[in-house]
Amino acid sequence: MATPQTDTLPRRLGLLSAVGIVIGITIGSGIFRTPAVIATRVPDPTLMLLVWVIGGALALCGALALAELAAAFPRTGGLYVYLREGWGRLPAFLFGWAQLVLVRASATGGIASVFGAYAMRSFGYDPAADPTTSNLIAAGAIVFAATMNILGVQIGAAIVGMSTIAKYGALALLVLLSFAIGGQHGASASNFTAAGGPVEAGLFGLALISVLWAYDGFADLSYAAGEVRDPQRTLPRALIAGTLAIVGIYLATNLAYLYVQPVGAMAQSPLVAADTLQALLGQVGVGIVSVVVMISTFGSVNGTLLVNPRIFFAMAEDKLFFQSIAHVHPKFQTPWIAIILTASLGVFFVLTRTFEQLADTFVLTMWPFYALSVAAIYRLRRTRPELHRPYRAIGYPVLPALFILGAVYLITNALINEPLWTSVTFGIVLLGIPVYLVMFRRQNLP
Repeated sequence: MATPQTDTLPRRLGLLSAVGIVIGITIGSGIFRTPAVIATRVPDPTLMLLVWVIGGALALCGALALAELAAAFPRTGGLYVYLREGWGRLPAFLFGWAQLVLVRASATGGIASVFGAYAMRSFGYDPAADPTTSNLIAAGAIVFAATMNILGVQIGAAIVGMSTIAKYGALALLVLLSFAIGGQHGASASNFTAAGGPVEAGLFGLALISVLWAYDGFADLSYAAGEVRDPQRTLPRALIAGTLAIVGIYLATNLAYLYVQPVGAMAQSPLVAADTLQALLGQVGVGIVSVVVMISTFGSVNGTLLVNPRIFFAMAEDKLFFQSIAHVHPKFQTPWIAIILTASLGVFFVLTRTFEQLADTFVLTMWPFYALSVAAIYRLRRTRPELHRPYRAIGYPVLPALFILGAVYLITNALINEPLWTSVTFGIVLLGIPVYLVMFRRQNLP
């Protein structure tokens, strides 16, 4: 198979754009949708908040570890590159295969589905009464975001940056309003200590899956590392700063939700941000938060389509994927075929699956690869001690190990409590092995 004539993607993203991508992709649908799922699975306020703390700690441990790999390998593809360098071509291919058949379609579809629901809510319609229209709106958002990203990486980054400012500011305003005027509208600090229902260990683990959907995004900047300026300094700073900002605002937002609504009410509130501001400001609050969530989720869909097609681009350049995927648009200098592929899969998934199915599938499929990528730090330090490492992971070897143990717990808990769904998910990933052996094993790196 001939090696394609591809152009290097230009480095156009600075530090602020990189931090904006981390925050903009991560703050998408999770903080506006998953609190209800978590409150249902963990109906105790203290333990519910603990799930968010554990999820934030795991995300931070992951970001600190991956920052070392991002600085050492500042190339397009991110985790795909780290897996290839640390463990070889087959694990790297399986990661890309999982992105193709499950992960990226689930992520794009899950975020876009929340955009569709809040869009209908902002115009006074109930998305639960007309899910078809909601899903069609979501599909349209994916198509539009893909078009913007084909037109240029700077356009996509600008959209992510503007939406990041809007949604981070809106969450901060929600927190301030909740604690400033919530007491006048029935909010109470007693909600933090109220007796909750019994919590099963297995459901606690499944709630952690939902939390990690909300925190996911800390690694996504690495996929576009080949387009970041001064990457060996910028990538670690952006990954760590962006993740810290997310953990802080998420914990504050959940405290605000719980202050305004007891945990039982949160469990019945799938559009929890809208219901919180409705309690504080009436219908005006619903309209405001619906618009903000639309901006937030569209920005996250846009960011997903900005960075994730770079995985397929990097694989194609390594001859581990179909070569046409690596083509760069001659005018816009973007991997336009990879973007179209990612968007098409997202549209298909959003039209065929529910939000909960999309979110759980994404987390369960991604976290084994996150753990394997972080584990590559140990192997590379032993096998390639001469590798230039401009940044070394803070807390090594303890913090990376905690991240890996968290991933093992997550996977084990899912296998015990949801054996059929978990087995099917992993089975689909492992189907990539015969695909690799038949089609790509004999391909040599360019």
